[in-house]
Amino acid sequence: MNKRYYTTGLLSIALLFSLGDAVGQEQPSLRKRAEQQYERYEYAHAIDLYSKLADSKKPRTADFERLASSYMYLKNYELAENWYARAVQAKDHEAISLWHYAEVLKQNGKYAEAKEQYKKYAAQSGNSAGIELAIAGCDSAQLWMANPTSHRIVNEKEVNTSLNEFGLFPTSSGAAVYAGEPLTVFGKRSGMTGQAYLKIYSTERLSQEVSLTKPVMMLDVFNESAYHVGPISTNMAGDVLYITRTYPGSDTETHKELGHRAKRHNLELKIYTRQGDSWAEEDFAYNNVKEYSLGHASLSLDGQTLYYASNMPGGYGGVDIWYSELQADGSWGAPQNAGSEVNSAGDEMFPTILGEELYYSSNGFAGMGGLDIFCAYGAKSSFSGRHNLQFPINSAGDDFSYYVSEDNEEGIYGYLSSNRVGGVGGDDIYSFGFVKPKIQIRLEGLVYDKKTGDLIPGAGVTLYTAERQIVSRKVGGADGSFGFDLNKDTYYRVLANKEGYHADSVSIAGVNPLRDTVIQVALYLEPVFTVGDKFVLENIYYDFDKHNIRKDAAVILDELVRTMRDNPTLRIELSSHTDSRGSDSYNMKLSQRRADSAVEYLISRGIARDRLVAKGYGESRLVNKCSNGVACTIAEHQANRRTEVEVLEY
Repeated sequence: MNKRYYTTGLLSIALLFSLGDAVGQEQPSLRKRAEQQYERYEYAHAIDLYSKLADSKKPRTADFERLASSYMYLKNYELAENWYARAVQAKDHEAISLWHYAEVLKQNGKYAEAKEQYKKYAAQSGNSAGIELAIAGCDSAQLWMANPTSHRIVNEKEVNTSLNEFGLFPTSSGAAVYAGEPLTVFGKRSGMTGQAYLKIYSTERLSQEVSLTKPVMMLDVFNESAYHVGPISTNMAGDVLYITRTYPGSDTETHKELGHRAKRHNLELKIYTRQGDSWAEEDFAYNNVKEYSLGHASLSLDGQTLYYASNMPGGYGGVDIWYSELQADGSWGAPQNAGSEVNSAGDEMFPTILGEELYYSSNGFAGMGGLDIFCAYGAKSSFSGRHNLQFPINSAGDDFSYYVSEDNEEGIYGYLSSNRVGGVGGDDIYSFGFVKPKIQIRLEGLVYDKKTGDLIPGAGVTLYTAERQIVSRKVGGADGSFGFDLNKDTYYRVLANKEGYHADSVSIAGVNPLRDTVIQVALYLEPVFTVGDKFVLENIYYDFDKHNIRKDAAVILDELVRTMRDNPTLRIELSSHTDSRGSDSYNMKLSQRRADSAVEYLISRGIARDRLVAKGYGESRLVNKCSNGVACTIAEHQANRRTEVEVLEY
């Protein structure tokens, strides 16, 4: 697996500096410039250029593939899915695109679809390595998402920003420390992310709660390093710090990537001991930045064993969990591997040892996608009972840095880090609680064909939070029914979709009932498989006299994008209609601009231009009596201002 994919991984915050030749003086072509940006990992710039190539008269499949992978590396999995879906329809697509498409589908919680792409990849490439594990993960994930545990996951928005925050570690003082990207850049930026380098922050924990507040960057000596600093852990007393950082020196590892020589600044572990008002710095004895990375340390409660992650030689795969034992003279013993129960041929990282429970993240065992959090019991190299913590602790994204801060009769509380969909930024810090609710709130619903009124069996039904984070996902029953358990005082949105239909969704406001409660809903899917069928896109609004796509309209159009993506033979006319107020000619021109804007939005999301027709009808197709000079209510005029879809081919 490409290590650039894991922005939170042990190897990913090791820095890459290209040593390749300088670009010549001749003005490069659009495609050449796109390739240069892509190979420099400047994915945002590459997207701008490849988008122009993808919308040309003769686009190349490779342009779709580069667009898709750029969105994947930037963790915009929805758009990555759109472009991979288009790329793999072409006969000359690369086999690896099927694998990447499957990975992106997993990130979007579509495990049944991902499973099919894994199979296609194995058939086309002849390479079955990892397929069995990937498919096993898809099967498990579908079961876990249909039957989630009772953990409640809360994004800690007081500390999370639009950038990356992760690795929260509670301290003995009642505060906590974590790694984060500063919003304000002082000095150098990371060439890969374009953001400031990671620093260590502290935050307060509200008493008797896990909620976090008042984050502040620490002003200590360890934050003065030139590159990334973090994550961090401490001993019980809080006077010894174990900090991972990117090695800032010049004597680094050199390797080849994408045909270019590059310098990799590996990770090292630094130990800081409190001395009065300052910290004394010490190198961990087994750092070796010219050959491997080492970091993500966690100290056992008795202070005798230090666990960490490293890709040093002698392990089971990429990155493994290792440990060292404290010697009589106060030094740390030679690294020992934690064993095959913990480690795999993939990557294991972010260990947390709590008594006889080792929590860590891995992509080498069956899981939901990216890094999953696992638990094993024991110590040193004698662990057993490894198990996946399932959904919603794990998600289709990267989940890591799991820490239990309280475990009592009332419940279990703690923290984890994740880049799951619905977060504030990239990697976010989440708190979790496991408390059995005293009152049950149940959502029950039915899925109908909007045209015939018949129940639709086997529709996919997904429950989302307000931030579009997946709460649960399942397949509806043969009778069109579905059901979910809800938390009190929580806003939800439930969406149903099926091939051959345009999806429907409904919002559920938060409730706090005094007794067990059942909320009932109905979802109506528009059929799109009959030429001539028409339906209105509800709640598409434009500002007065404007044609630009508002954010609320983009949400509705995104549903149409998904319908087009999931039905690749579908071709539509997207039309815009006005009411009768204003001149006929002006309304015709305004409606055409609005239809053009909507179509351009769909094209920017990966839908081919030749599948779309934009048509403005102005006031020529009113749905009621409200023609020129007829007195009508605001609601009657609103009924005429609509965006409509007509099926041209299926």
